Amino acid sequence: MDEKERIVQLRRELHEHNRRYYVLNQPVISDQDFDFLMHELQELEARHPEMDDPTSPTQRVGSDLSQEFRQVEHRYPMLSLANTYNEQDVTEWYESVNRGLGGEPFEVCCEMKYDGLSISLTYESGRLVRGVTRGDGIRGDDVTQNVKTIRSIPLVLEGNGYPQDFEIRGEILLPWREFERINAEREEVGETPFANPRNAASGTLKSQSSAVVASRRLDAYLYYLLGDGIPGDGHYENLEAARSWGFKISEGMRKAKTLQEVFDYINYWDEARKQLPVATDGIVLKVNSLRQQRALGFTAKSPRWAIAYKYKAERACTRLNEVTFQVGRTGAVTPVANMEPVQLAGTTVKRATLVNEDFIKSFDLHIGDYVYVEKGGEIIPKIVGVDIEQRPIIAQPVQFITRCPECGARLVRYEGEAAHYCPNDAGCPPQIKGRIEHFIARKAMNIDSLGPETIADYYQRGLIHNIADLYDIEVQQINGDGSRTKSAQKIVNSIAASKAVPFERVVFALGIRFVGETSARLLARHFKTMDALAAASMEELQEVEGIGEVIARSVIGYFNDPVNRQILDRLRGYGLQMALAADEMEPASDRLAGQSVVISGVFAHHSRDEYKAIIERNGGKNVSSISSKTSFILAGENMGPSKLEKAQKLGIRIVDEETFLAMIG
Repeated sequence: MDEKERIVQLRRELHEHNRRYYVLNQPVISDQDFDFLMHELQELEARHPEMDDPTSPTQRVGSDLSQEFRQVEHRYPMLSLANTYNEQDVTEWYESVNRGLGGEPFEVCCEMKYDGLSISLTYESGRLVRGVTRGDGIRGDDVTQNVKTIRSIPLVLEGNGYPQDFEIRGEILLPWREFERINAEREEVGETPFANPRNAASGTLKSQSSAVVASRRLDAYLYYLLGDGIPGDGHYENLEAARSWGFKISEGMRKAKTLQEVFDYINYWDEARKQLPVATDGIVLKVNSLRQQRALGFTAKSPRWAIAYKYKAERACTRLNEVTFQVGRTGAVTPVANMEPVQLAGTTVKRATLVNEDFIKSFDLHIGDYVYVEKGGEIIPKIVGVDIEQRPIIAQPVQFITRCPECGARLVRYEGEAAHYCPNDAGCPPQIKGRIEHFIARKAMNIDSLGPETIADYYQRGLIHNIADLYDIEVQQINGDGSRTKSAQKIVNSIAASKAVPFERVVFALGIRFVGETSARLLARHFKTMDALAAASMEELQEVEGIGEVIARSVIGYFNDPVNRQILDRLRGYGLQMALAADEMEPASDRLAGQSVVISGVFAHHSRDEYKAIIERNGGKNVSSISSKTSFILAGENMGPSKLEKAQKLGIRIVDEETFLAMIG
């Protein structure tokens, strides 16, 4: 056998060993033997670059090269499911399905509701070609390279009978065992542990390094097939077929023919799910027949043929040992309960947020109290009660601090607000680092080569003390021992590239308290330049639709601060965009004046964001949901079925791309 034939053979063998280990849980060789075969394949592929194959098992190792995720439109919108929390709601859903089908018999496919990150995988000719996150349901991030590192997702399908081109959807998860391992490693090196497996899985899949993704050993369960040529009419049967192709499908999936069988399934898994290796928070119920699914259709937000039953949050009782205080980016001080460790919904809980001083007083919390803890949505721990009868005689009430735990400044509480704030925003380390992290974020300046750990390191080394200092960083300062020249240059280049970020995102990046992404866009479009925004009065600011007194006061306070003005002057000198682009300075027309427009679908001539800007420049207003006040819908290809149905019901005009462009002429 020559080397090329050996490459083909090794790929086939390693794909099979991956499936047996990660999908079937039936390994037939040791880890050492698997690694030996993998190393052999890597060496052979290095000698034969002409044999490159994006679905080779070696692709699962990942790369240290940073990557930028591009946005991809979903071929079929990824809709969310309606949630229910009691048997009465399930009964009402079941009866509505029965009515919708005119009494025709139907089966319900019962599945676990996994608590992870939704993913859509596309296969062509039996090979994985694309992995896209849910995003906003219309478009998501292309994370194909990262998805390839997940061993339970087949790169090449097994068997036969699969469609030529299809999509399969599921959930990316971090198993409990891996979650605990990663957190132990993070704590050992002084990093903040992940709050829960879902957040860890989401952050991991969005990592810019596929090598990091590979090291965290994500898992995936698949639960829905889409496309032409799907094997049959039964959802359950289609997933069983997908199992034979190499996909990891839940072993707990069952069909129910009666409402009582649905309840039996729900009640069984309320306890049994706690033994599963991954996080779950409920049950998903789907009408099994695809024909019947199509007949039932969709509401404005979700399919009528499916519903999610959420289990009640698990509760535990444990002792409150101490209350500590954390300072956030805006200076808000958050009290944190430090408790005796307790098992809750699959994880060990030691800390829970206490929100603010009013929250503490509402429970009359004392140190030493035995408190009841739940996980909101089985994710965020929170205290929901106190067992007063167990309160020690010597217990002392929890006192809210009066000075910042980081810089010592006296805390303030603004009128009408529940939180306490540290006013020393120019000298309080957590606030400084938090503002820089906000500044570099994707929706702000998009300096994607930096992250929280890097920012903390640069701050500790004295390289940066505010956002303007980023633009003074030089390669030699961050190159360390000289072995990281390439990555250091990439960081400097990324910082330089951010100077071209549009004005409205610069306004958002400044981190003005209460000014979110939408408010920043409204302010930028109204005032057009940073100078005009900085000089605006309270009355002028409140003339902007959507800007109230609280935001206006915050904007004025920001620009009245001499430190902030100095930073702005430096940013201006570095070349950041301090005004709208020339083609945005003046409205193109008033042809859409007074009109509210909803955008839906995929477009050929412009992106959705570009169309939003065009609508605003022609006097129109972008709205996200359809109502009787909607003027028309700008509709592209694959318009969401729920939006189409609602538009038809309300008699809202639907305008295609060509017609719209002619309208604004």
